[in-house]
Amino acid sequence: MFDMMPINMQQTLIIADLHLTQVEIDKIELFNQFCKEYASQVDQLFILGDLFNTWIGDDISLNTYQSIATILNKLTKTTEVFVMIGNRDFLLSNTFETQTGCKLIKEPYVLNHNEKNYLLIHGDSLCTDDVDYQKLKKVLRNPIIQFIFLHLPKNLRLKLTGQLRKKSIEAQSYKSEKIMDVNQSAVDELMTKYPNTDLIHGHTHRQNTHKMERYTRYVLGDWKNNQGNAIKLGESLEWLEIN
Repeated sequence: MFDMMPINMQQTLIIADLHLTQVEIDKIELFNQFCKEYASQVDQLFILGDLFNTWIGDDISLNTYQSIATILNKLTKTTEVFVMIGNRDFLLSNTFETQTGCKLIKEPYVLNHNEKNYLLIHGDSLCTDDVDYQKLKKVLRNPIIQFIFLHLPKNLRLKLTGQLRKKSIEAQSYKSEKIMDVNQSAVDELMTKYPNTDLIHGHTHRQNTHKMERYTRYVLGDWKNNQGNAIKLGESLEWLEIN
């Protein structure tokens, strides 16, 4: 006697924070294998931000990440792929959707999976103790600032992105670990708006399961060159280690 999954039981995978670059060949291959062996076997894949380490506009970055776009395009022939922007790739836009077959989604996103609700977000919005980061995010997400940036020449966009990344690394070096984690009050405030719902997010790179009184918070970890992680939703929620 063996267990059988109900015919209508939907299966979903959720990942975040791959931070793919064109030079990390091992990580791209790990993602490719994940798509072939895991993601192609389920109904849906949700990527909760920072799929790419940088994205300076569809017109430039799609050429830079052509191999990854090809992997995604092939996957979307069998699996619905939903991509949420993160703090590194928030300039993903319509051309990315067209060339990959992925669907861009905004946060917060409520996923109803087999009669259970999950709230999906990237996670940086909950790091409210990092005041400097939140101020910078507000500037970078301004539509006018984005319009100006996307109309700059490629070399200037690359230069500005490099400078911003350098300053970000320097700032993180003196920030406490607590500041760069979520603020529990911010999490509680968010979840009061979504009763009977669990939370899944990334961003902090602190893979864990936090069981609270009214909800459970699942935190996805980031991916390394030889190891990744995912949440699989089927009859129940389970963690997967990808290697």
